[in-house]
Amino acid sequence: MSDPTFRTVEVNGIHMHIAEQGTGPLVLLCHGLPESWYSWRHQLRALAAAGFRAVAPDMRGYGQTDQPQAIDQYTILHLLGDAVGLVDALGVEQAVIVGHDWGGPVAWHSARLRPDRFRAVIGLSSPYTARRIARPSTVMPLTADTQFYQLYFQKPSVAEAELERDPRASVRNIFYAASGEAPRGTGASLVMVPRVGGFLHGAAAPATLPAWLSEADVDFYASEFQRTGFCGGLNWYRNIDRNWELLAAFADMPVTVPALYIAGDRDVVNFPRMDEHIANLKRHVPRLAETVILSGCGHWTQQERPREVNDAMIGFLRSFA
Repeated sequence: MSDPTFRTVEVNGIHMHIAEQGTGPLVLLCHGLPESWYSWRHQLRALAAAGFRAVAPDMRGYGQTDQPQAIDQYTILHLLGDAVGLVDALGVEQAVIVGHDWGGPVAWHSARLRPDRFRAVIGLSSPYTARRIARPSTVMPLTADTQFYQLYFQKPSVAEAELERDPRASVRNIFYAASGEAPRGTGASLVMVPRVGGFLHGAAAPATLPAWLSEADVDFYASEFQRTGFCGGLNWYRNIDRNWELLAAFADMPVTVPALYIAGDRDVVNFPRMDEHIANLKRHVPRLAETVILSGCGHWTQQERPREVNDAMIGFLRSFA
């Protein structure tokens, strides 16, 4: 089978770079931080071979897609607009939307608010979470010595300075520390960031990487962030309270389309009450077909366990295709 093809399309006022492969029903793949279209490299080929048209964009602020400067250009409504605009640019009426990490909320809310355009949803690592009464930033863990990683990301230029000091070391260490192969506790600083030492404190990767992540993979990600920096991706986190305000009118609206959720049982990038969210997922996603928990898998589900993820995704897609 041929490799993915690449092009740039105009979407929601920005230029978006996409990788695409295959023909058939559209499956839109949304990545998170610190990733790009490349995090779906294993899924593009598998979905195409299974008879689907797989499209993986560099999301807003990443890779070869435009990176608006203003923080308020990265709200959830901008990201949903990008998803709908991309479906329009691809010339189809509907798609199945898939999201990992920060791409997860994009996928869940796209399917929730626009079921006419997204006929099903697959979430990886990030489950759908219902709107809380309190602003998100006010309930995130905070101690005298540590703070939740999303709080650490709030102040512009702080996390950028740390991550951009050595982009290659940053992505290499983040991927390893949040993987299923890292010793238990290794990724703790990625969740609760020490006041002294920063996000990457204690997250150093070994000389030999896990089999699923090659030095060439790290080189690709590093070259992207070397060129773009990390500001675009970090700006997504700087809108968490603004997103809470923007979505207030839709607080009680469930996800009504068919859904699949996949996660690793060693995912350290959790958030408060994660177990409760997963256990109650069907209350808010009534057509949830299955929750797949991958034993020994960390945060990078589709990269760490491509075969299992591909099988689950394709089985789900064929169940209603």
